[in-house]
Amino acid sequence: MVGVAVCSSISSVKALWESRIKRKKEEQDEEEEQRRRRAVRGGATGRLSVGVWEDRASLARLQQKLQTEDGRLVLRIEQEEWKVTSSRSRLSWSGPRTTSDVVLWLSYLLCPQSLPGCLVQLTQVQEWQIHRTGLLKIPHFISSFQNLLVLDLSRNGVTEIPREIGKLTGLRELLLSYNRVQFVPEELSCCESLERLEIAMNRDLDHLPDQFRKLKKLQHLDLSMNDFTCLPDCVVGLPALEWLDMGGNRLQHLPEDIHRMEKLHTLWLQRNELERLPDNISRMDSLDTLVLSCNRLRDIPSLMEDMSKLRFVNFRDNPLTLDVALPCRKTKGEEDEEDEEDDDREMFGQEFMKMYIQEARKRAYAVLNMHCVNQSNDEASH
Repeated sequence: MVGVAVCSSISSVKALWESRIKRKKEEQDEEEEQRRRRAVRGGATGRLSVGVWEDRASLARLQQKLQTEDGRLVLRIEQEEWKVTSSRSRLSWSGPRTTSDVVLWLSYLLCPQSLPGCLVQLTQVQEWQIHRTGLLKIPHFISSFQNLLVLDLSRNGVTEIPREIGKLTGLRELLLSYNRVQFVPEELSCCESLERLEIAMNRDLDHLPDQFRKLKKLQHLDLSMNDFTCLPDCVVGLPALEWLDMGGNRLQHLPEDIHRMEKLHTLWLQRNELERLPDNISRMDSLDTLVLSCNRLRDIPSLMEDMSKLRFVNFRDNPLTLDVALPCRKTKGEEDEEDEEDDDREMFGQEFMKMYIQEARKRAYAVLNMHCVNQSNDEASH
């Protein structure tokens, strides 16, 4: 019986020690796991802190680009401030080298196509002036800038206008010339306050959405140096349009109802493929400037003679049928002034236009008279 009791005591002690050892190991494992979790949380917190710091530094740098002009808060960023020089093993920032400068530079270096996300914290800005930065994309958060009056992103690499642009109902000027825009979304027509739109020199742009005519306040439109083959009807239907540049496209004809543009006073149509002008162009009562140089015009509509408000017109470099020269007004002793005067007279072209029309009319009468004479002679011979 004693032997059995001793064995039982030894077994109990062994079991007790094993349970203690197991519990101790579990506690150690738990502590290790907690230390690991704290390390992970600490690393994540560290990374988050770095991200927050970067945003704050970038925001501080952007705030340095804010200035007040004519009572407006303007964000102005130019090429020199974003310029990055790269080679096989060297990257350098061309501006000042403060901490915030470096952070903004690194942000741009990592994603040069877009603007820093922290920019959304500056929604009080009323005007963007961002030029020659290589910007490829207008951020979708542009719709957050409800105070924006002017958006000037000229001379970048912007490829599209986001549909969110339509939420900027207070926007007055949108300037996107010298970019790579190929498509204008119909949502742009929701910018009901838009007065000035410039999308010149985008090359592949060749059409506009029909909803474009809803821009009731648009006065100034520059579509030059693109790929339009006709003047869009939605442009003809703009009720407030006063200034239009369609130069440097591939226009082959003008609409017969062009006189619907009742308020248009300036029309640039140089460097196109126009072969004739519609007679109704003479009914554009507000037109005072008309540039038609470098087209394929063969004649000038006779009704244009009665365009009393037209003070500047240019027909240079067109294969006109008649060779008409303006009479010389100067004496031999005023040759230099004569050359300058003749250049001005030809450039303005109003006198040339009227003389051309009169000469065309005379020749038409001469041809008609000759036809009548020949017909009379034929009748007499019979």
